[in-house]
Amino acid sequence: MREVFQQELREVQDGLVEIATLVAEAIEKATRAFNESNVSLAEEVIADDHLIDQRAQALDELAITILARQQPVARDLRIVVSALRISASLERMGDMATHISQLARYRFPDKVVPKSLRPTFAEMGTLDVEIARRLVELLRNEDVRLAEEIRNEDDKVDALHLSVFDKVLGETWKGEAVDTVDATLASRYHERFADHAVSIAKKVQYLATGDWVPDPV
Repeated sequence: MREVFQQELREVQDGLVEIATLVAEAIEKATRAFNESNVSLAEEVIADDHLIDQRAQALDELAITILARQQPVARDLRIVVSALRISASLERMGDMATHISQLARYRFPDKVVPKSLRPTFAEMGTLDVEIARRLVELLRNEDVRLAEEIRNEDDKVDALHLSVFDKVLGETWKGEAVDTVDATLASRYHERFADHAVSIAKKVQYLATGDWVPDPV
């Protein structure tokens, strides 16, 4: 029974890596669709979001089965419970990629944001893609250095997010109402994507070290 239990725990970890890989692919396509006004890529992300949802649901069912049948304790219990929470965050990251793609599809063939903000969103997209790639490796290897790197990249996304608000609320902003709404929503989606990655990174770091990193006050 113990061997079966350990195999099930490995299946949980492998499932998280698989979902994270799908999320990384989704955000890479979504940011390209957004920045290049590529409706084909946007449609791919939107159409494939159900795959992330299905994988997350399957992993949750496995985790619940483990809880019911194996009654894990201590670290094993933390692994299973954390997996349930991590899969939920990954599913939401997939949703953020979908929302970014939907903006690209709605505004096609035009770009979503005015020219003055495009470099900012290009940088935010690059950071989100890098965060997603590092998250895959973190879930695969539990290398806590990657958790710190993800938090550092998130700080950069937060700064860019604030700069978008400063821009659209500034006196020199010449965008239409729809530009303001689109820029605000898009910035929020990019920022939330990175926030969910940080939340996952904290849980993995806790599992690896036993040290919980509290949220800043």
